[in-house]
Amino acid sequence: MISSSARRGRPRDARSDAAIADAVAALLAESGYAAMSIGAVATRAGVGKDTIYRRWSGKAELVYETVFTTADTADLPDTGTLEGDLTAVVQSLVEEFSEPAAAAALPGLLADFAAVPELRAAIRSRFLAPAKERLVAVFDRAARRGETDSGVPADLALDTLAGAVFFHLGIMGEQPDPDLAARIAAMIVKGIEVR
Repeated sequence: MISSSARRGRPRDARSDAAIADAVAALLAESGYAAMSIGAVATRAGVGKDTIYRRWSGKAELVYETVFTTADTADLPDTGTLEGDLTAVVQSLVEEFSEPAAAAALPGLLADFAAVPELRAAIRSRFLAPAKERLVAVFDRAARRGETDSGVPADLALDTLAGAVFFHLGIMGEQPDPDLAARIAAMIVKGIEVR
């Protein structure tokens, strides 16, 4: 859940990171994003506030990294087909956005991103860009297998996948049916297949 992009200083303690992530998830589910504070997280996790501030610039970055990066840091799927790989990617996003902490965090987090361009830029460069860069390998393999051509805009395809999940679950609040990931992946693959 916690990425390896730590700031300089003492080595990170995996137990503290896990306790902090658990505290964030619990507090979000209990009281929502607006009511959650760094102090409450520190108390629940049994760490000092300075421990949290050494790792994260504030609440928004803490919540984003602990709640919304599981799919970004999961093992890269290699099912043998582009559709299978994209289904696995989308399924991990569906699971991430289906968590109670994600539903509770999303409105406030989006408001903070809109209000603070520097925060949005930091999240984009620290988390989103590396995650997308890593997933380009899925499209590179598909091109080598002849499923797509090498000119497919992988970043746009990934935005489309994530955007569909975000809109369906995060904005509309729909419950995902069991085949949602497969249906989204199939639509993308159909759109970029070699003709």
